[in-house]
Amino acid sequence: MIHGTHNAIEDPKNANIQIMINDTLYDRKDAKISVFDSGYLVGDGIWEAFRLHKGSLAFADMHLNRLWSAAASVGMEFPFSKKELLEKVWRVIEANHMEDHVHVRVMITRGIKKTPSQDPRLTISGPNVVIIAEHKKASQHSKEKGITLFTSTIRRGSPDYLDPRLNCHSKLHEVQALIQAIEAGGDEALMLDINGFVSTCNATNFFIIRDNEIWTSTGEYCMNGITRQNVIRVCKKHGIVCKQKNFSLFDVYSADEAFVTGTFGGLTPVTKIDGRIIGQGKYGDFTKKLSGLYEQLIEEECT
Repeated sequence: MIHGTHNAIEDPKNANIQIMINDTLYDRKDAKISVFDSGYLVGDGIWEAFRLHKGSLAFADMHLNRLWSAAASVGMEFPFSKKELLEKVWRVIEANHMEDHVHVRVMITRGIKKTPSQDPRLTISGPNVVIIAEHKKASQHSKEKGITLFTSTIRRGSPDYLDPRLNCHSKLHEVQALIQAIEAGGDEALMLDINGFVSTCNATNFFIIRDNEIWTSTGEYCMNGITRQNVIRVCKKHGIVCKQKNFSLFDVYSADEAFVTGTFGGLTPVTKIDGRIIGQGKYGDFTKKLSGLYEQLIEEECT
C-alpha cells in the first residue's frame, strides 16, 4: 500500500459506484469526458472536496464558499446556485446508497473547446461538472504510524501568478514536489514559501507544536484549508495557543510534534522530516488531543 495522508481502507463497493457528469449518472467504467475539455487541455478547472459523516456533509457551507471564491478568481460563471450544486452532490450520494466514511470530489471545468487552446473564448459548451463520491475510510494504521516529509526545492508561489489558495486543476508544481519527496524517501513533500519560510505540504496543511503552542504558516502562501481553519477554530475554542506566523526549518526540526491536516485524513502526525526524527517520532499526545477535539467538532457540526 502507498503510504501517505490519503491512505484508505480498500472498499470493493467503489468498483460499482455511480459518477455524475453534467447531471447524468454513469457506471464508473463508463464515466468519460471529452479530450477537448478545458481541464484536460490546459488545467482550466477548479474543484472541491466534501466529507460525508453519518449522513451529513461536514462544513458544507465552508466548502461551497471556497468553491465560489475560486470560481470568481478564475472568472468562471456557474449556471447553478450553491443549493442546486449541493442537490447534485446529494443525488450522487443517494444513488450510491452512502451514509458514512465517504469522500466526495466535485470538479468543474470551463467546458469543451472547439480546438486545443488556452483562450476561454474558444469554449463552446460548459461548464462541465463531474461529481465522484467514494467509500473512503482513513487507515487507522497509517494514522498511528504517521508520515515522513521531505522538504522540496519546489516553492509555494506568490499569489500574483498562481494563488496557493486556489483549488485548481493546475497542480503540476505540487506533483513535482511530491515526486521529489518520494524519490528522496519521504511519504509527502513539505514546501517553503518564496521567502524560505515553511508554508504547507503538497496536498495538506502543516502544523508544529512547540512548548504547548501550535504554529502554522501565516496563510499567505498556503492552501486555504477548511480543516486548517477548523483546527485554528478548535484551538481558540479550547484556549490553546495557536499562532499563524513565519517560521523556518530551524524551528521545525526541534519541534515537539508535527502534523498535517486535510478533509479526508483530518489530523495526521508527522514523525520524521528530512531524515530528522520529530519529537519522540510517534503520534504525540498533543496531536491526539487536537485530533479528538477536531472529531468532536465534526460530530457537533453533523448533529
